[in-house]
Amino acid sequence: MKTPVRARPPLTHVPLSSRALPSLDPVPPPWPAAFEEVGTARLHVRRTPGPDGVPAVYVHGLGGSSTNWTDLAALLAPVAGGTAPDLPGFGYSEPEEGFDFTLQAHADVVARHIENGFSGARVARPPARGEAPDVTAVGGPVHLFGNSMGGAIALLVAAQKPELVKTLTLISPAVPDRRPDPRRLSDPRMALAYLPLVGARVRAQLAALGPRERAAQVIKLCFADPSRFPESRLDELTEEHGARAGFAWAAPAMARSTFAIFRAWSTLGKASLWSVAPLVQAPTLVIWGREDRVISVKRAVRTARAIPRARLLVLPRTGHVAQMERPVVVAKAVLGMWEHVEAATW
Repeated sequence: MKTPVRARPPLTHVPLSSRALPSLDPVPPPWPAAFEEVGTARLHVRRTPGPDGVPAVYVHGLGGSSTNWTDLAALLAPVAGGTAPDLPGFGYSEPEEGFDFTLQAHADVVARHIENGFSGARVARPPARGEAPDVTAVGGPVHLFGNSMGGAIALLVAAQKPELVKTLTLISPAVPDRRPDPRRLSDPRMALAYLPLVGARVRAQLAALGPRERAAQVIKLCFADPSRFPESRLDELTEEHGARAGFAWAAPAMARSTFAIFRAWSTLGKASLWSVAPLVQAPTLVIWGREDRVISVKRAVRTARAIPRARLLVLPRTGHVAQMERPVVVAKAVLGMWEHVEAATW
């Protein structure tokens, strides 16, 4: 007798948890960080406290950093502690010599972080602000998160290393979107920055921008409503941009990662992200902002349909970084998925 095939639930049926969440008032500062050896890489990693159980790993997007996850990690901390690494060449993680900045190279680093540098490592107790977390180790797969480029990276990890991923949450993942629109960049001149003849002059113009102006440009691009971005967060982002202006590796890392995304979008056949997506076995939540100017929401349905156990939540009045602009509803959706996965109803 054949086992009946279970019908796929409606794509947009995303249950929201009724669990009470911690307050984000006052705005929490970034979680404590330390440098950690992950294979041959040295990553700047932020850790969040949480109870024993399945931990979370948060992967930021192009031009982002571990601080992109501060609020969501705080909301989920009562259920799952975790880590948010700065990818090689981003935040404060200096890339090792020879790193090629492809999506696959970043995915390999994240997988090693889970296997070795993280290995289910947990914060055993909530540290005082500024205190280094007390870390112990437990085994098991993780709840993997990825936003933008980090979403494409997380997709690769989940497809290639299914034993490492219990659930997958993709927030505006950088799936192929080949619109030739420079407005998708925080500064349209970035499209010219590495072209022959004009590139050097454009790079000099961009370098002349102050850290706060750069930070404001990023928020204007990524938020549907930039006024929702707290002033303290703008101060943090300004400080980070100021620090990165002194890193000789920062601009080349940004450029090479950008070009790597475009190359990935042009890849056809089995290596295409569209071919990789159906290989993901983990229960998956895809979240998209309806006003995303970076990766069009028109890619949302195709992305969710391509992943066998995915559901889709499209948020109105939301841009490219829903975990920053709408952290509470994102947290409730994530917790809803986790609860239904545990109940075998996802």
